[in-house]
Amino acid sequence: QVQLVESGGGLVQNGGSLRLSCAASGGTFSRYTMAWFRQGPGKEREFVAAIGWSSGSPKYADSVKGRFTISRDNGKRMQYLQMSSLKPEDTARYYCAAKFLGTSEVEVPSYAYWGQGTQVTVSS
Repeated sequence: QVQLVESGGGLVQNGGSLRLSCAASGGTFSRYTMAWFRQGPGKEREFVAAIGWSSGSPKYADSVKGRFTISRDNGKRMQYLQMSSLKPEDTARYYCAAKFLGTSEVEVPSYAYWGQGTQVTVSS
């Protein structure tokens, strides 16, 4: 079992930056693909970014490419999402997720473990 706890959300102005963190406990952190998803008001949960155990070839949703950067520190059992040039449409609750290898990185059902989420609100 893996427990995930997100932090770092908040209120930020249009064009601002935030850094989200996800702390993992339990399980073997380095074996998991880690990801960020988000869910806006009245919307389905959607993929944001994912990163494999070696941190090579991270994957991003087209809507955040060039603005968001995902990273992880296996020694500290941490995952991060650096968000820049934030837009009002980025407003959502952001979730940290973990999955085993061999399943789609962008699909919600692929992920076995989820945090409670952290709210990000971007004002216009």
